[in-house]
This record gives sequence, structure tokens and C-alpha cells, in this order.
Amino acid sequence: MIIPPPAQPPARVLMGPGPSDVHPAVLQALSRPTLGHLDPAFLTIMDETRAMLRTAFGTENRVTIPMSGTGTAGMETCMANLVAPGDRVLIGANGVFAPRLAEMAKRQGGEVVLVEGEWGRSIPMETLRAAANGRRFKLIAAVHAETSSGALQDLSGLRALADELGALTVVDAVTSLAGLPVDVDARGLDAVYSGTQKCLSCPPGLAPVTLSDRAMAAVGARAIPPTSWYLDLALVGRYWGAERAYHHTAPVNMVYALHEALRLTLIEGLEARYARHARHGAALAAGLEAMGLALPVPPAERMPQLTPVLIPDGIEDKAVRGALLANYGLEIGGGLGPMKGRVWRIGLMGAASGRRNVTLCLSALSTTLQGLGFTPKGDALAAAAEQYSAAGPG
Repeated sequence: MIIPPPAQPPARVLMGPGPSDVHPAVLQALSRPTLGHLDPAFLTIMDETRAMLRTAFGTENRVTIPMSGTGTAGMETCMANLVAPGDRVLIGANGVFAPRLAEMAKRQGGEVVLVEGEWGRSIPMETLRAAANGRRFKLIAAVHAETSSGALQDLSGLRALADELGALTVVDAVTSLAGLPVDVDARGLDAVYSGTQKCLSCPPGLAPVTLSDRAMAAVGARAIPPTSWYLDLALVGRYWGAERAYHHTAPVNMVYALHEALRLTLIEGLEARYARHARHGAALAAGLEAMGLALPVPPAERMPQLTPVLIPDGIEDKAVRGALLANYGLEIGGGLGPMKGRVWRIGLMGAASGRRNVTLCLSALSTTLQGLGFTPKGDALAAAAEQYSAAGPG
């Protein structure tokens, strides 16, 4: 074969559903010397990473670790460890990712009740309660920030409903961690998983998970071990815990990257980070609506870090996304499931959530649409600027 030259990926502005732009300091962390996964210096970095993860999740959970794998590995970790044959699982679905939870639970032998809600809307707890129909459940699961539809799920009644059903709670926080309050302990959540590539602005490759003592008691009480040896928390936990028992070779440099991403998150401050995402998300929404583009998610149920936009009639999805990539180096996402070809998904996650990117996206999108025959109704940049002014300094 002809050996290719070194990979030279082009510079992009990542404003899709993930991955997000990675902070230069995080990229630098990836290039630091690789250590053995049991090197005392690396063990210190592991401990620091766990401590910072607890703060980001809002928890004191003993079992708070980054699983080796992307966010989907975090999802499967929760299902493989908490669902055994015959366990009843209640899942609220308002996008693509809850059905994945359902499929994983079924593969563990669980009896799944999937409650199909409207895409782009929060599922009322009363809808889940009605679907339970008085039965007991092992788990009740929800997606906090549904990347495929842009819906922000209200979690305020989840703990109370779980207590009624005798259930543990499982929450997908892949897109919400470090962009919205997750508040694991305050909300009484039992098992929460995330990914590194969204609002943490770290490359994809690790899946932070946190499990309450109540959840770990359920793991310990299993009559049979989890079907996945690799994702078995009892085994992985002995590596991340005091025993330091070998399980698998950790992705050392990715742990460096997560360590740095968490450091930057906590230096900024969680509340300030949440406010930054909210500020720029609101400005983007104002600019898009000023152009005459419709946002399908109601404001009260909209997440600031991912905004779906209905594609205007007569405009071809891929033509716009291709032009943005070719002419501006700007990536936005297309739709999934029933929203495929109907929406664009614009992300403002982590390091990508800033006024410069809001301005770039609105300007590039407006110019591109005009070139394809769409006439904006108003001035997107002026509307965004007005929103920034109304929000005050920050």
C-alpha cells in the first residue's frame, strides 16, 4: 500500500450536536507523557478527576468514575448493571436516545414500558405515572437534555414518582452535564451517565457515571453478574477505588484531557458556566426567530446548548449544511428520526458557547439562505445584539 501522509484535519467551528470545540488546554493535556495505568502519578490524577466529577455532577456518590468509552458506554453501564432478567423498566421517550435505553434494557432481559412522548417536549410525570398503572418497577429512566429533539426534560417530580413505584432513577445527562444543573444529590437521582464531548468540551472517549449507594446496593444484590464483563461496575470500581485492582488498561491520555476539562469548568464556576450557556442560547434563538425561522421547542422546554430549527419550505437540508462547512468551516447538525430533513440542530456547547460563534452562525446562515432564495424577515444580528443588551453584562 501507499503510506498516506500524516493526518491533517481541517479547522472547524463545531456547532452541531457534538462533539463540541475542544479547548486548546485540553488538547495540550492529551499530548502529555503517557504513564502506566497503575503509575502512582497517574493514580493521583485519577483521584483528582473523580473529585472534580463529583462537583460537576453535584454529588457525594462514592461511585463516580469515567467509564472507558463514549457516552453510549455510560448508558450501557447503567442498564447492564441495574437491569436483570424480569426487572420492569419504565422509560420516557421524546427523542432518539430513550429507545436506545429501552433496547439495552431488553437485552438484559428487562420488561420495558416505553412511554412515547412528543418530540421536542418534556414528558409530564403524570403521563409516566399513568403508564405505570400502579405496578412496581426496578427503574424509571429519562433523558435530561434530548440532543435529537432539543427538549429539556423536567426532572422535578422524578424522585417522588420513583418512590411511588419502588424504583431507582436513571438519567441521561450526556448533553446537560456542565451546561445545565444536574444536581444529582439534590434531585435524588440514583444513576446518571454523561459523555465528555458535549458541554465539557473534551474529545469523545470517556463516559462519566455516578451511582448512589442505593443503586450500588442493587448492583451488589444481583443474583447473576452483569452480562458485560467490561462494564461491570463491581470490577471497574475496584480499579478506580482503593484496591487499584487491574481490570483493563485505562485510556490514560483521555483521563488527562477530562481532568483538564473539569479543571477549566470549575475555574469558570458551574453557575457562571450555566449562565453563559443560557445567555448565548437565548441570543441565538432571538436571531434565528428574527430571520423568520421557526423553533419547534417551546421556550420553557428548550435547552440553551442545542437549538433545533425548522428548515424553511423549498430549502434543502444538506445544501445548507454543505455550504456552511465549505464556505465558513462551520458545522451544524441535521435532524434524526422523524426530524431528519426537517430540522437543523445548532449547538452552543462548552468552549463553542460564545458570542463570536453566535454571530458567525447567524451571519453565515442568513447569507447562505439568501443565496438559495430565502429572504430573511428581519436582522438576525440586531436581534441577537438586543438580546445580549437586555441580558446585561456577562
